[in-house]
Amino acid sequence: MIYQSKLNARAAAEMMKNYAQPQRLMILSFLIHGEKTVSEIDEATHIGQPALSQQLAELRHANLITNRREAKKVYYALMNERVTDCINQIERLFTNPSDLEATLPSSQRKRPSDVKKKSNPPNPVVVETGAAAFAKVF
Repeated sequence: MIYQSKLNARAAAEMMKNYAQPQRLMILSFLIHGEKTVSEIDEATHIGQPALSQQLAELRHANLITNRREAKKVYYALMNERVTDCINQIERLFTNPSDLEATLPSSQRKRPSDVKKKSNPPNPVVVETGAAAFAKVF
């Protein structure tokens, strides 16, 4: 039992920090379906580089995923059944969107006025300069 040991409680809390990062959780959830390449993970999660590489490195460092190289491709998979069980449980707890919304701070929840609005927003005009793109709504 965790309550009987501060050491166990600290270890569990540290491990849960790895699951608590949204991008890492998305990656782990996708890897439930089996071994995937970096490009498959990126395509499914839309995390993008270099954030994806950084999060994969963190997950490897935490021993939550494993990787193998085949020619130029790198494949990732969940480390073991314990990780799979953890992710499956998280998915069971948070599958219902209304349950998820209830966990958000009130400032991030949808307001009834947000749901009822159905007017089309104006088309933005995008002006690109250098590395940045700016939008102005008319």
